[in-house]
Amino acid sequence: MCRLLYVRCVDPFAVADVLTPFADVARNSTEYQGHGWGCASWAAGRWHVYHDIKPVWEDDLTQFAQTTVFIAHARSAFRDEGIAVENNMPFSDGESMFVFNGELNGVRIRESGRIGAEKIYNYIRRFDKGDKLAALERATRIINKRTRYVRAMNIVLAQGGNAWLATQYNEDPVYFQMHNVTRGAMRLVCSEPFRGESDWTPIANGTVSAI
Repeated sequence: MCRLLYVRCVDPFAVADVLTPFADVARNSTEYQGHGWGCASWAAGRWHVYHDIKPVWEDDLTQFAQTTVFIAHARSAFRDEGIAVENNMPFSDGESMFVFNGELNGVRIRESGRIGAEKIYNYIRRFDKGDKLAALERATRIINKRTRYVRAMNIVLAQGGNAWLATQYNEDPVYFQMHNVTRGAMRLVCSEPFRGESDWTPIANGTVSAI
């Protein structure tokens, strides 16, 4: 059960300013988040993607150029399986970026993908006819109907300067509830508030919306 972060700002910002506190969140999580990590930034009309198998808090977080859109994911592999850099998110089809945090048991959908999160991403894409929010709503609704138990299902889907969120959980809200904060022209959404910061707002369980 992973940690994820999405940041958007009108003006370019230094990635390390948001990635450093995110790495601190991952390092101090109640569940181990060291099975690799990945991120993507939007610049010059395309995504710049980075993955590494080391824990995010052990990487050089100053290596990234300024950006206006940033998405990151620290991985906690389900049952410590499939620990390989190609399984690290964000996943992408070249246009959109996808990150996931959660656990689904007894999923009855047929979809391609190396791991469960990639199958969920591809399943959402199946319903994308140009309206990402509608695709996310429909896919998550069907997944709920075809899953024996959804412990949690938190998703951020981003394309260019737009992003969409789906968040739900049936247990452990302290761990699974998403949070957000707006600071001037910057919007941040994260699995947890940055440590020592009190201005973050919890996102309601069951939310599916643009962010």
